Amino acid sequence: MKESSSVHRARPAALALAAGLLLGGVAPAVADTHDAPAHDIAVMVESMTLEEKIGQMTWTHVYGSSAHDTSMAASNQARYGVDTPAEVVQKYNLGGVLYFAWSGNTNNPEQIAGLSNSLQDAALAEEGPGIPLAVTIDQEGGLVARVGPPATQLPGNMALGATFDTDLAQAQGEILGAELQAMGVNVNFAPVVDLNSNPDNPVIGIRSMGEDTDAVSELGAAQINGMQQYIGATAKHFPGHGDTETDSHYGLPVVTYDRATLDDHLQPFQAAIDAGVDMIMTAHIIVEAIDPNLPGTLSPDVLTGLLRQEMGFDGIITTDALDMAAMTDHWSQSEMSVMAIQAGSDILLNSPDVDASIAGVQEAVANGAISEERIDESVTRILEWKAERGVLEDPYTDPGAVDSIVGNADHLNTAATIANRSITLLRNEDRALPLDVDSDTVLVVGAGSAWPERLGPMLADRGFDVIEEYDNGSSPSPAYRERAVAAASGADAVVFTSYNASSNAAQQQMVAALAATGTPVIVVAARNPYDINVFADADAVLNSYGYNVVNYGAVVRAIAGDINPSGALPVDVPTVDGSQTLLPIGYGRHYPGPPDHAGPPEHSGAPDHAGPPDHAGPDN
Repeated sequence: MKESSSVHRARPAALALAAGLLLGGVAPAVADTHDAPAHDIAVMVESMTLEEKIGQMTWTHVYGSSAHDTSMAASNQARYGVDTPAEVVQKYNLGGVLYFAWSGNTNNPEQIAGLSNSLQDAALAEEGPGIPLAVTIDQEGGLVARVGPPATQLPGNMALGATFDTDLAQAQGEILGAELQAMGVNVNFAPVVDLNSNPDNPVIGIRSMGEDTDAVSELGAAQINGMQQYIGATAKHFPGHGDTETDSHYGLPVVTYDRATLDDHLQPFQAAIDAGVDMIMTAHIIVEAIDPNLPGTLSPDVLTGLLRQEMGFDGIITTDALDMAAMTDHWSQSEMSVMAIQAGSDILLNSPDVDASIAGVQEAVANGAISEERIDESVTRILEWKAERGVLEDPYTDPGAVDSIVGNADHLNTAATIANRSITLLRNEDRALPLDVDSDTVLVVGAGSAWPERLGPMLADRGFDVIEEYDNGSSPSPAYRERAVAAASGADAVVFTSYNASSNAAQQQMVAALAATGTPVIVVAARNPYDINVFADADAVLNSYGYNVVNYGAVVRAIAGDINPSGALPVDVPTVDGSQTLLPIGYGRHYPGPPDHAGPPEHSGAPDHAGPPDHAGPDN
């Protein structure tokens, strides 16, 4: 806890305004502090204790669905030594909180709005830091989305990348920003601007918008422009996590490419900086071209030398979560916290031991390893951001506005348009697609991790006669393969959902066995877009870049011929041995006739489609 409450009785004007807001949620009219004079922030920083300053730099998750929820007290006790989310905020004078589904924070939009408001109450209470919170989340869309329906489910970044459309990218950013703002979130740790240049990347993949530097730069900047109409955006993971073969959640990746290659990975971050992105998140990876010894999160050469000085970023730098194995396997909590600040980070995100983190930084200041002036730099930057974003003026959201904003018809329509425009037809031998809804019987099978049981009923709803055979797991068992082959004789076509099949022999064997029956096999590559390189026997291959309902809705429309696939590969697809390029960035086939860019069948008015690089295959 703080040393005394005197700081709260002598708050500067902007802070006093924040403390005077209605504790129930919606604030009364107050003066505009977006252009608050810089000396106000200086007075705020000067009035704070060292412990309170470190608290502003500490952003972490809390367990519970409201500020005073005790249902997850055991989890809060185990990590923080207190019972409730409010007590976590107040114990550490937190500058920010981070929402997850698994920590009980994101049950539904109305509950999230209530949690946000109640946590702001806790921060502004006499026992709290007296400064409104940054309320943060990882809502990238697609694979990483902490808030589920009725919030708008977006097809994901690689699906967006397959449209090559900056208007849609901006629209995606606007949806994320507007819906999160309605839920009281003021920072999104998105977009991912990593280039997924390594097909074996286990952690980025379809979270990336692609591999082309110019396309990812333009799409990323457009997303940021859209999102920052409402809340702060974060470009991640600096200086680029897209060429790794290790997931930093489980180990410490090292990339060995040269500076010229690194410059390609830096280009989307430079575009984000030029677009005015509020924050940049570090990557727990060693980039040997800059610092062969320390990961970016802990490297002064990466964060200060490269990001601040060379690239000119003057916004907020946040670490990636410090409880990931790339950090915890190599450094103690106090070591990593001190090193991250020394490197140039402003925020210590999701420390696994907040007590040790704060104690370590306090000791480093006491022994001169970190100057208090260095702490003040970060706290000033954080508070200036809170002033500029209006968080100091009014951190609350209106719960009554949630229903009209979150998951509204316009947002859902845009998500469906992105999905429709993303579907990428890579092969269509003998015009296997589209199928005839009125006459074709379809067998739906696939890797369990690709959720074929989600796709089958959707095809049935569209009017197909559907035979369903499902099994669990990424690797289809021999028994499942036998059942599927037997069922294929009663079908006019087989739809097989694959999931990173390039590295899965069982999926490859199942597709080969199905093709040997003579029944046309249509593969829907539901995760990373490289699966065609092991499916030479498939009659048709569609990439959906995701297996959520919004992705599969577009797959159904493409299979039925309701839309003409118009997506194009946002990455190069290598041959299976990696020695050559099988299909280049921009490749995509279409049904005879012009590709359909009109969006969902029942709607119109989709943004204009500028098109990918000119590598499209012939109509067939």
